[in-house]
Amino acid sequence: MDIDKMKALSYEELRVLYRNFLHSQNISKLTINTAYVDTFYLWRKGSKELFWNAVIAANFENTAKEALIKALSENSTGNVKSLVNSYLSQLRRFRLFLASDRTAESTMPKQEKTANRTYTRKKKMDVDVPDPSIEQVEFYLEKWDGLENYHLQEDALNKLFFELCPKNTDVIDVLLKASTLNDFYSTNIFSIYPVAKRICDLDIDARLKAGDVTLVRDIQYVTIGDTEKNFYSFASKYCSHHNHLDYPIYDSYVDEVLRFFRNRDSFSDFQDADLKDYVKFKGILIDFRAFYSLDKYNLKQIDQYVWLLGKDYFPKNYRKKKRGDK
Repeated sequence: MDIDKMKALSYEELRVLYRNFLHSQNISKLTINTAYVDTFYLWRKGSKELFWNAVIAANFENTAKEALIKALSENSTGNVKSLVNSYLSQLRRFRLFLASDRTAESTMPKQEKTANRTYTRKKKMDVDVPDPSIEQVEFYLEKWDGLENYHLQEDALNKLFFELCPKNTDVIDVLLKASTLNDFYSTNIFSIYPVAKRICDLDIDARLKAGDVTLVRDIQYVTIGDTEKNFYSFASKYCSHHNHLDYPIYDSYVDEVLRFFRNRDSFSDFQDADLKDYVKFKGILIDFRAFYSLDKYNLKQIDQYVWLLGKDYFPKNYRKKKRGDK
């Protein structure tokens, strides 16, 4: 393989080529996903030059190990000695890829190659988003804590949902909660009474307490006049404000971030439309948390982190939003 041509490739071009190679090997999907992410740690945390200097060094084992120890010491809170061996093994595999006499793309069926090129074009890989990590989650949770307007808004909703109107059997109580959510979060429901009536008719209190995720779907579809409306984002918020540990909020920023990391790191194998199915959406968010070793955080914290990350890195073509917009 021509090393100079490989070195000329961008980060994403090289990763796509390497992923194709990995799929041509007889290895598990989990191993492929790990290799696809961990192999390029030095590039992400250091630079393209640092990565290539380590990979093609004459004294590869020592050079790469030293570079990894330095990068891990500066960027990771984990056990460096344990981590370095894992990352080093991924670089060894990458060197085998470089030593091969053909790329994996040449072994792929024509249809698969075409699909891969189409898929790659759709990725928003021009955005340099930080890797999900404990450090990143802590950074964004601290940022959330510093946003007074969000805190006051959430405190007001907590008082309404948990103290003043905790039940969902009186349409007046539900109307107060639904109207406040609609106003605070700009969910653009222009006729809120049919929504409140629908929620009352469903008798949802026991299901909310149990964390029944199918409840979101039951709430989201409301007939107004002769038209069935889909208030998916609102339904996730309404459930979340009763039970935030079991009902993460769906909105467009969260959607954008999950699709980005699926495309970049293959943390989960889902279709875009799956994010609009709440049962699948929650499962995808759990997969995200597990893949990046963020299990110490509950789904509300993951939801806050992902939303703020999306707000920071995917603002283009969006109007100015409040937390929870569709």
